[in-house]
Amino acid sequence: MSDNETTGEQSKRRSPGFESLDEALSGKDNWHRDLVNRLAFASINEQRRTRRWSVFFKCLLALYFGALLLLYWPAEWPAMDKTGKQHTALVDMRGVISDESEANAEDVIEGLQDAFEDTRTAGVILRLNSPGGSPVQSGYIYDEIKRLREENPDTPLYAVVTDICASGCYYVAAAADDIYVDSASIIGSIGVRMDSFGFVDSMKKLGVERRLYTAGENKGFLDPFLPSKLADVEHIKKLLGSIHEQFKTAVREGRGDRLKDDSQLYTGLVWTGDEGIELGLVDAIGSSSYVAREIIGAKEIVEFTKGPDLIERLSDRIGVAMARSLGDIINSGTGSIR
Repeated sequence: MSDNETTGEQSKRRSPGFESLDEALSGKDNWHRDLVNRLAFASINEQRRTRRWSVFFKCLLALYFGALLLLYWPAEWPAMDKTGKQHTALVDMRGVISDESEANAEDVIEGLQDAFEDTRTAGVILRLNSPGGSPVQSGYIYDEIKRLREENPDTPLYAVVTDICASGCYYVAAAADDIYVDSASIIGSIGVRMDSFGFVDSMKKLGVERRLYTAGENKGFLDPFLPSKLADVEHIKKLLGSIHEQFKTAVREGRGDRLKDDSQLYTGLVWTGDEGIELGLVDAIGSSSYVAREIIGAKEIVEFTKGPDLIERLSDRIGVAMARSLGDIINSGTGSIR
């Protein structure tokens, strides 16, 4: 056999190998393309899943906000009443009276103004449940009630006491046309107080030296770490007495001849609702619904109490919910430790 023939046969024998190699190279390229395709489709699918979850959580959040909106939506909304039917306006004043509390003069006054401005208001109820508080805030509300009553002589304003109406709260109530209470309500405390403490002896026992530097002879007035001075005590008594006289004057102007001549009225004592009627501090027993139905003659009660706006209430609610969820996560995580 010639060398050429041998070489040809060898070439024929190798040709299948070369064809397999070409096919392998070609298959390798296909593998790369398949991998790229798989990665591309996986990325697209992941984006689709992300969008679906995003839409889901947005819908869930919208439902949550909708539920909160329905939960806090006022039961009565004055502007929605198109019938022209008269109603009794209600303004609540609850808790300690101060500029930082729920019972602050600005909110109470705004609620009263809105109540009187509503053309469908037949009468106003100021529902009270407060132990008192700032004489300044109480005075603001008292003065505004007097002004509103003068501007709207045909719209009565009644105070209705639930649990307690003492001190600054009674200051406010005295401006109403009449005051209604429950037999067990606590009424009165027509007085003024100022709280303080003294730590002089305690500092001596502990060996602590008080160092106070002032510019002004009385700048260290009533310092609790220094012995009290007679002149300071007399001055504060005079100050409290002046505020007390303002309080008594407001009560006399508001209640007039209904007050009984009793030496205990302005001593700071409190009485039950029944005792308050005997002393002339209040007028009769009655709840808000009773006053609206029987006294004002408009049994439908519409709320005019001012408070946190809707966004504020929603944010507070969400904050509480998030805090609870975080607490649950922490507790569950702690409980799983072995």
